[in-house]
Amino acid sequence: MQTTTLIWLIPLPPILAFFLIVLFTNRNNRLSHRIAVGAAVISWLLSMVVFFTAIGKEHFGEQVFEDFIQWLPLGKHSSLEIGVLVDPLTAVTLFFVGWTVLMIFIYSIGYHNFGQPKGDDDHHGLPPHGATVEKDGKKQIVPSIEPMYARFFAFIGLFAFGMFTLVVSNNLLTLFVGWEIMGLCSYLLIGFWYGKESARDAAKKAFMTTRIGDVFMLLGISYLFKATNTLNFRDILHNEAVLDALAQADSGFLGLSAAGLIGLLLILGTVGKSAQFPLHVWLPDAMEGPTPVSAMIHAATMVSAGVYMVIRMFPLLEVGEISLSVMAFIGAFTALFAATIALAQKDVKRVLAYSTISQLGFMIAALGVGAYVAAVFHLFTHAFFKALLFLGSGSVIHGMEHGVYHTGNHEVDPQDMFNMGGLRKKMPTTFWTFLIGGFALSGFPLITAGFWSKDEILADALAHNPAVFWTLALAALLTAFYTMRQITLTFLGEPRTEEAKHAHESTRSMTAPLVVLAVFAIGAGWIGIPEHFPALGGIIPNWLHDFVGGTLLHNPETLEEFDMIPLLVSIGVALGGLLLGWLVYRNVSAGSEDPLRKPLGPIYSLFENKYNIDEIYNVLFVRPAMWVSETFTYLFLDRKIIDGVLHFVARISFEIGAFFRNSIDKPIINGFGDLVGFSTNKFGHWFRRIQTGRVQQYMLVALLLAFASLFYYMVALQP
Repeated sequence: MQTTTLIWLIPLPPILAFFLIVLFTNRNNRLSHRIAVGAAVISWLLSMVVFFTAIGKEHFGEQVFEDFIQWLPLGKHSSLEIGVLVDPLTAVTLFFVGWTVLMIFIYSIGYHNFGQPKGDDDHHGLPPHGATVEKDGKKQIVPSIEPMYARFFAFIGLFAFGMFTLVVSNNLLTLFVGWEIMGLCSYLLIGFWYGKESARDAAKKAFMTTRIGDVFMLLGISYLFKATNTLNFRDILHNEAVLDALAQADSGFLGLSAAGLIGLLLILGTVGKSAQFPLHVWLPDAMEGPTPVSAMIHAATMVSAGVYMVIRMFPLLEVGEISLSVMAFIGAFTALFAATIALAQKDVKRVLAYSTISQLGFMIAALGVGAYVAAVFHLFTHAFFKALLFLGSGSVIHGMEHGVYHTGNHEVDPQDMFNMGGLRKKMPTTFWTFLIGGFALSGFPLITAGFWSKDEILADALAHNPAVFWTLALAALLTAFYTMRQITLTFLGEPRTEEAKHAHESTRSMTAPLVVLAVFAIGAGWIGIPEHFPALGGIIPNWLHDFVGGTLLHNPETLEEFDMIPLLVSIGVALGGLLLGWLVYRNVSAGSEDPLRKPLGPIYSLFENKYNIDEIYNVLFVRPAMWVSETFTYLFLDRKIIDGVLHFVARISFEIGAFFRNSIDKPIINGFGDLVGFSTNKFGHWFRRIQTGRVQQYMLVALLLAFASLFYYMVALQP
């Protein structure tokens, strides 16, 4: 089978699983999850075949796998197409998407068979799924009672289809289709437990916030098609004449070139999808969805799609010039901004949510300083360790829910890290894998994948933009600090609540994916060790730079000389942040407040309240929109104008109807009908008088008629 045929097949299993579950197997939970996981396995297998085929092909950046069909003719010389493309960037993305999606699907089986969500009022005091209880003197495991189990697997199947479609698309049109499918799935899955008001609000918030960016992105796509008459990546991004024309053309907007304006519009799409400031507010609230959904959004699909898109369009953004400067500023600011908020969060998943925003900022900033390969490298490693951390947090939450059940104290928040402690002994597999993921996020030197990718970003930032470098270095220090804070509060020390004392390890279907992802959280970075790195360089071949760089028309330049400053800074901020986090939080006791609260004072409250951005948006945008909708739109536009027009039309229609009724219907149509009926009635009354019932009269009449007929024949008809 040809490689291009395999590429067409990659997105199909998840969408087929979606329809099979929705239409046929939705009442059979076990069959539904088998179909979904089987589909993920097939897509994973196809992705791996394509990936290894790609890396084994020489000069792959020049001779890519591409196939397409004409879809919608637009005239004599243009048409919209549906096609697939695998180049070096696609191949690397398929690798981490395939692995993370498969691990999340497997993890989801144990997750939904193990526990209820926090705040779920439907379990009526029942123990978490998977909990061991005693009944009639025998220990039993509580079976799954999740009422929407099959629906969940259908939705994440559709989610995976959207991401695979986006990744293998050969043009911006079908990329945008996958982009919007994921937007729909984020709404469905964030609000999956729709009985909770907070989940419903979070789903609406995510959908509406990302739509803001999507509108600008669609404008950019439309403008690009108008300017180039194509949306095919190779036709635009590997054509110097097209790129030069876009760079020289005047957009007529603020003196920007066409490339500059298109680039800014596309960046705004990524700001919404990848939760960059100021459209970051939806991502922390997305934690209302099930934990596997959080992992899908933060690692495998949703937010990665935004960064993937700007990486894909990098040649266009590069010639737009202003686009890179905007990305450098937004990325660096977001990285530091989100890291400060994470310092003061207590919810174990919310800390990870803000770390995702921060790490995405690293990638956007890397692209802003021209570090194309470094951005791809960090996107690659981040997918593994962030999926590991989110799935690990779900395991922790379920362990705590087991403790909540045993104590009967349902007021204890199982996601609050200050209610935990000492879980390393209760949940050893979760602890060690979470520790690996946390160290990768912090950039623990030499061992973890996060160190190598983050170090490359810092090195490129120092070479091209020192301000971005020092901003990201500070963000990296805070990242290591709040990561160690999270690990210490959750796993180290002694249990701070009775619920933590009764926590226990998760099921094998949840811990096995953690182990697999932990391997990648360490080893995925070794493929990118710089060849000039002291001692370690060259031990493991670094094929990533040349392979990924082959995606571009011109392979990005490498640093000519090794610079110790970014390396020392990277090691220093990682180790320093981890050490400080452990020193500050190692002795937190039950019931004590955050040790940072007192020394930071009002700054801590500012971090804890997320800079009050949500409240500011509520005042500036939400309330005015509500006022306009309720006051202007409803009372004036709706009731006075729209309703007024409708009432006027209704009144005119009534008058016209009354005229026709009184002038035509009643006197003519009804009058004629009434006349016919009246005449028939009168004739019937008159005619029945001759029906006397006497035979003699009938005979007399018959004789008279016979004589009359004979007389008429003899007189009137004679010649």
